[in-house]
Amino acid sequence: MSHLSRAIEDSVVTLRGLSSLEAPLECAAQLVLRSLTGGHKLLVCGNGGSASDATHLATEFLCRFMGDRRPYPAISLTANGEFMTAVCNDYHADEIFARQVWGLAKPGDVLIGITTSGKSKNILRALEEAKRKGVESIAILGRDGGFTKGVATIDLIVSGTVTARIQEAQKVLFHALCEMVEEKLPRE
Repeated sequence: MSHLSRAIEDSVVTLRGLSSLEAPLECAAQLVLRSLTGGHKLLVCGNGGSASDATHLATEFLCRFMGDRRPYPAISLTANGEFMTAVCNDYHADEIFARQVWGLAKPGDVLIGITTSGKSKNILRALEEAKRKGVESIAILGRDGGFTKGVATIDLIVSGTVTARIQEAQKVLFHALCEMVEEKLPRE
């Protein structure tokens, strides 16, 4: 079997596992919809490659996903390199998102944290800070959820052992979230 064929087969297996997440994904969509239609915002963060996914997800709400509609407030906490390097210098890398949650999040907002391993201390700290501030959260995790499992309001755990396949499935998952929310968002 070629590398491409094996990648496709492994991806299909991982994607099929997402069907078990239908109920928690619906809850996550309702949480995001309630926040955005209530005049609140999304804060999104991710570690490593998931940092790009966090910015991608925030952009889908602030710009648009599929249909033309008004922008909704969504901030990628991974997009401010100057801030993150200052926190790494003055505090610790584990605090790069938690300090932003502390400074920006208000009750009614929703934090979405993405980590393929479930073992990103900076994502864990952001979710803990959200909980401390009374901000609901969604964790998009991989593997078995790692030590981050159970900290967020809602966990969406993509089972698997191959990082690339988990990341691919997480993207399908957050695109489905975008579809579910966008179809109910007011256009104006």
